[in-house]
Amino acid sequence: MTRASRTTTPTTDAKSMRLEHDCIGEMGVPADVYWGIHTQRAIGNFTVSDVTDGDHPSLIRAYATVKRACATANAELGLIDGAKAKLIEQACLEIEDGGLADQFPVDVLQGGAGTSANMNMNEVIANRALELAGHPRGDYTFIHPNDHVNHSQSTNDTYPAACKLAIVDALRPLINATNQLRQSLHNLADKHANDVKLGRTQLQDAVPMTFGQEFHAFASFLKLDMAAMEQLIPDLCVLNLGATAIGTGICADLRFRTSATRHLRRITGLPITAAPDPIAAMTDMSAYIAASAVLKNLAIHLKKAADDLRLLNSGPRSGFGDIHLQPRQAGSSIMPAKVNPVIPECVDQSCFTIFGMDVTVNWAAAEGQLQLNAFDPLIVHQILTGMHLMTRAMDMFRERCIEGIQVDLKTGREHALRSPAISAALNDVIGYEAASAISAEAVASGRTIREVAAERTDLNDEELDHLLDPASLSRRLGQTCREHRPQA
Repeated sequence: MTRASRTTTPTTDAKSMRLEHDCIGEMGVPADVYWGIHTQRAIGNFTVSDVTDGDHPSLIRAYATVKRACATANAELGLIDGAKAKLIEQACLEIEDGGLADQFPVDVLQGGAGTSANMNMNEVIANRALELAGHPRGDYTFIHPNDHVNHSQSTNDTYPAACKLAIVDALRPLINATNQLRQSLHNLADKHANDVKLGRTQLQDAVPMTFGQEFHAFASFLKLDMAAMEQLIPDLCVLNLGATAIGTGICADLRFRTSATRHLRRITGLPITAAPDPIAAMTDMSAYIAASAVLKNLAIHLKKAADDLRLLNSGPRSGFGDIHLQPRQAGSSIMPAKVNPVIPECVDQSCFTIFGMDVTVNWAAAEGQLQLNAFDPLIVHQILTGMHLMTRAMDMFRERCIEGIQVDLKTGREHALRSPAISAALNDVIGYEAASAISAEAVASGRTIREVAAERTDLNDEELDHLLDPASLSRRLGQTCREHRPQA
């Protein structure tokens, strides 16, 4: 994410300042910026993270969209002048298209439940609308940040709306990256659908499976994650516009809620609805918690895949050696030719970050008191950052690891044939005790189950070949390595 807002450092030259006032008093604002006094105070007050609202473009776009829908609703209801509403809408469209991106410099870790973010947006829209009308910035007698841009609204209903729409917006690249990774894993599974290997449980030898089944399982995890992401959208689209300060609708026309919700639904094409209980919606963090949980589950699935690949790639002499990951860089400053699984390790660290994000989101969501939760700014920052991180991590994982995997077919088959657990296939024919004895002898002698069973049972070669064929054993449920349907 870019940090373009860092380029707009306020100057102390009095000639390049304009004087604005608020309930606290007067303050100079740089003449060449679009924000106003509320934003200027926030710049000085919140100085902790060096990450700004402008570093989340989806949040800025979403907030401008919310403001545009509200302006349209206000004009439709005759609550603000139609010509002024058009100017506000035009300014909003410019921001939605990426304009004025460096005009949102407030730290993401801001107090006030997002009031600074809201006023930053109100001031930028107002001053750009003034400019479009031929008025100087700061001429709030014509278009005012509160009286016009923020009419019928509060931070407490518009900011959460923008946050939730920003998360919906960020879902698209996340879903796309998940699907691309899923497809690469499916392709790898198809390539090795009939190549036998050893399954393992608790890091011990288990029964045979195919490489295709192992890779397909990773893809199936991602399919579940994609479905969970899609299911988030309706919940994130339950908004509370028109509820204003605490959900009672004070300062808003009774018609505004329906009108603003309808216009936002039309503009976005999303299934936006009004929250059924405006008071409850003010402090209900369920959609955020669900979004964080979906991200966490995705991270758990990715971590499992990364960790499994590290184990399967372990060696090259004393490890599993089932697969070979593409070498990416030298792995040691002292051990010549050592190569480490650096891409899965990077994925792991990304996943650890998401686990921390989820804890932060849950704490922030649990800290709402009485009629408001003040910590939406932290929640949306954490979730948007996590979504961006996971999107990039999956692209890296796919491009620099999954698509370069080489399977060791000989090692896989040899491990499958020599696993003592394959003796389980004899249980129904000779009984568990006899099969266990064959397994113990095979381990002690270093021979295969097939070789020992040929000596210790009356089963002929054809029967043993049928019972102990690793490919047949891996297909007991008849499953293939891919769901052979168009959507797979």
